[in-house]
Amino acid sequence: MTSRTIYASVFVVAVFLSAISLRAQDITEHEKRKAQLEKDIELIDRQLSENESRSRSMLSDLTLIRAQISSRTALIAESGRMIRKYSDEIYLTQLQINRLDARIDTLTVHFGKLVRSAYKNRDAKVWYMYILASENLGQAFRRYSYFRDLSSGLKRQAGEIQDAKAELQKKKAELQKIKEEAEKIKAQREEELADLHAEEKKAEGVVSRLRQDRRKYEKELSAKRKEVDALNKEIERLIAAAMKEDGKGEAEEVDYALDAEFSKNRGKLPWPVDGVVVDRFGQHYHPVFKTVKLPFNNGISIAVARNARVKAVFDGVVKQIVVMPGYNQCVLIQHGNWFSFYCKLQGTTVKAGDKVKTGQVIGIVDTINGDTQLHFQIWQKQTPQNPELWLRKR
Repeated sequence: MTSRTIYASVFVVAVFLSAISLRAQDITEHEKRKAQLEKDIELIDRQLSENESRSRSMLSDLTLIRAQISSRTALIAESGRMIRKYSDEIYLTQLQINRLDARIDTLTVHFGKLVRSAYKNRDAKVWYMYILASENLGQAFRRYSYFRDLSSGLKRQAGEIQDAKAELQKKKAELQKIKEEAEKIKAQREEELADLHAEEKKAEGVVSRLRQDRRKYEKELSAKRKEVDALNKEIERLIAAAMKEDGKGEAEEVDYALDAEFSKNRGKLPWPVDGVVVDRFGQHYHPVFKTVKLPFNNGISIAVARNARVKAVFDGVVKQIVVMPGYNQCVLIQHGNWFSFYCKLQGTTVKAGDKVKTGQVIGIVDTINGDTQLHFQIWQKQTPQNPELWLRKR
């Protein structure tokens, strides 16, 4: 009974240590996600401040404010999730502590009885008579071995009890630390909620002003639609030209090894810039005039800091650098039968025909009409892809 109980206690301690390791990993992931969200919020705050000082378009402000609200909502949800996890772990840890405490109490009582029994029966004659009274030789040997090892066994097991108690105290200290961290996160969450409410009111004010001048924004939307259509046609033309024969009438060789490598990296590509996605891939409606359909977005727009450097998302060859109305300079890079497209650059560090490596700087993001955003697209031959499905999770 004694050894079995001790081993059970040691097993509980081992489970404790494993749980702590997993908890540490989870907290690290939480802190990483929290830091990214806070960074996104800071970036959008800076852009909103810059826009306000230049009397920027209210529609652009609304897009940034709603991106800000989305980031804060995600941050609050992350904090709430961790608070619930802390609470659950506090409860489970306390249960484990109670169980370990009960085992230690049981062992202490049991060993106390053994010590008292050994003291009362310290007369060697009594012990010899107990051995001689054995039913068979095997039982006699076991009784002899028990008496022989009793003293050293008691000392060893007493030491294990002390180790278990020390581990118990360590777990209690960690439990207290978890409680303090949960309280800190709760306080942060309350502050974030207050900030969120203020941003919601600001967004409502922007929406109200937008509705007062629908004709103006419909005109802006019409101009934007023309810019998007022109960009899409130009991209399709450039890709078609890259896929067709070269000027010598010979088929241009496709790097199929590079094509295969790019295909394997869905969800793993590095981000071309560090920023926040404020306009997503696909069909969307106007954020205020809900019945007005916006032009289909073949890519994503990423709000970034001023003068942000743009990097190639994969090895490839620069096919073209073009200038488009509303998009400034654009760089098209070919990766076999795949293409990545980078727009709204104020300058480039590459030229057509250059071979580029993953992470190589290809240009600087421009500030156009007060917005500092990279427009980014990915195509498979002449079919646009959702870039967010190809970029790695942050």
